[in-house]
Amino acid sequence: MRGVAAWIRCFVACAAVLAAPAWAGEIRSVRTTQNDGYLRISFDLSARPDYKLFEIANPDRLVIDVDDSALGGGFAPPAAAGVLKGVRTGRHGKDGVRVVLDLAAAVQPKSFVQPRGRGGDYRLIVDLYSKNRVAPVKSMAALAAKPRDVVIAIDAGHGGVDPGATGAGGTHEKDITLAVARDLAKLIDKQSGMHAVLTRDSDSFIPLQERYQKAREAKADLFVSIHADAYASGDARGSSVWVLSPRGATGEAARWLADRENRADLVGGVKLEDKDNTLAAVLLDLSQGATAEASAAVARRVLQALAKIGPTHRGYVEKANFVVLRSPDVPSILVETAFITNPVEEKRLKSPAQRQKLADAILGGVRDYFEATPPPGTLFAANARRDKPRSVARRVTKDADTDSADLADDAIAARVPKSR
Repeated sequence: MRGVAAWIRCFVACAAVLAAPAWAGEIRSVRTTQNDGYLRISFDLSARPDYKLFEIANPDRLVIDVDDSALGGGFAPPAAAGVLKGVRTGRHGKDGVRVVLDLAAAVQPKSFVQPRGRGGDYRLIVDLYSKNRVAPVKSMAALAAKPRDVVIAIDAGHGGVDPGATGAGGTHEKDITLAVARDLAKLIDKQSGMHAVLTRDSDSFIPLQERYQKAREAKADLFVSIHADAYASGDARGSSVWVLSPRGATGEAARWLADRENRADLVGGVKLEDKDNTLAAVLLDLSQGATAEASAAVARRVLQALAKIGPTHRGYVEKANFVVLRSPDVPSILVETAFITNPVEEKRLKSPAQRQKLADAILGGVRDYFEATPPPGTLFAANARRDKPRSVARRVTKDADTDSADLADDAIAARVPKSR
């Protein structure tokens, strides 16, 4: 009898557990940020959300249904801001949460998810753009009179709880990358027609996907991620420059086409959300192809400039599936300034004068690229139009880095694993 009673108690307890809602995570907080041209609403969650977003008219509302979730005890609706009149919450289905955004006017929503650190937390971001906002039409004369600056997003690798690699003398990669990034930003801002944007300007941790997202939000013409290489032994040396591998580009394309928050985004100025799968895939492939070509061109010039001030690890641009290089519409390169695990190069990286040389070299390569390939509407383009036509003999060669993708991917395995 005692055995039967124990079995019954166990059965009841298990049934109670099974009957309880199995929430995958909770919505802990929400806040709003008014930006130029749009309102950003950020939800902090304890797990990656499985959500759907749709609009309702008369009156205008935006509904966000998050499955397998609950509201955290500290959740509080934000105050009215911009087009947002208020936020209401309720249950969605059996185990979900419904968030209703009451709006003052119709909007064009854009949403995406970002990881927050390494603790499994995520952030759901919803940007609300006005459907009625019309950009002012500028005359060609006005555009020519005020050419824009080329925008360079500079990413100091690692930071905060992620120190990166550590040299034999105790130097942390995160400190070196921030110092070089700051030097490079200062040099860029001194150049006519160029402007720098730092993804971080302090010892803070930024998730990898958020880094290249910052570049896209800044409408950057180029993304440069600064790192210091590492190897199991201390004899490896030299700078290197990396671009995204074809394998990484293919995987990223699949993710963009599969995730609605990406398809609602802009790729090269073109919306994907209203295109069928075939057309969206073609447009994304075109955007990625142009971005890859530009990335490789910049990388070659930067590598050539670095070779003038010190050794390079290899004589060609390397390729890898680094997360920070996955932007589909912003040319991106990753610069390994030197091997921090090499005592001689660690000493160089700690020298302000040597870091300045590194920043000068990177700037030189970047500037050479934009002088040769000026983006329309920039001062570089205006200067190019004023220059007299010159006959330039071009020799067609096969890029040395074209066949190096597999070699570069294999080389990563030999280096000390780090987040990129």
